[in-house]
Amino acid sequence: MNAKQKRMLMFFMPLVVFALLIVMFFMKLGKPTDVIVSTSIGKPLPAFSLPLLSSPDRVMTNADLPKQPFLLNAWGSWCPTCKIEHPMLLELAKQGVPMVGVNYKDELPNALAYLDTYKDPFVYSVQDLDGMYGIDLGLTGAPETFVVDAKGVVYQHITGEITQENWQGQIEPCMQELARAGSDEASRAKVCKL
Repeated sequence: MNAKQKRMLMFFMPLVVFALLIVMFFMKLGKPTDVIVSTSIGKPLPAFSLPLLSSPDRVMTNADLPKQPFLLNAWGSWCPTCKIEHPMLLELAKQGVPMVGVNYKDELPNALAYLDTYKDPFVYSVQDLDGMYGIDLGLTGAPETFVVDAKGVVYQHITGEITQENWQGQIEPCMQELARAGSDEASRAKVCKL
């Protein structure tokens, strides 16, 4: 190979690599990933001692969790997808679905204004100002929701918003199975896809 051919190769090689990267990017764009890592599924919710959002001088713990299957929803006033999800949460609250909120990395005045503006679907919300409880939960962002049984064990971890589709197809059947008297671990695992 002579010097001119080497220069041409050096010129075109980065363009070819760049073009290949663009093609690979567009082939993957819009396709869901199959890998969802959750460190919480099948385990009890991590212990917490966090201030109540509506009354920061009061501290909430695992002992204050509902004694029935419930949703634990991580949200923030800064989160655009949380605003999209919020009407669905209000609808679920109307249906009697108990939900505990984890206000994730938010400022108290902003969080309270958000709930005042959009209404509060939660039994209560706790403040996770520094995000440490979110780390314990294995959060990757917000919104994220956990389906939890009456004993505090996590059965599902939903990343992203709750929609009619994932509610009816995945979340609601799991919650119904968790609430059913006499439900055994095998049927819970099957319905909730543990």
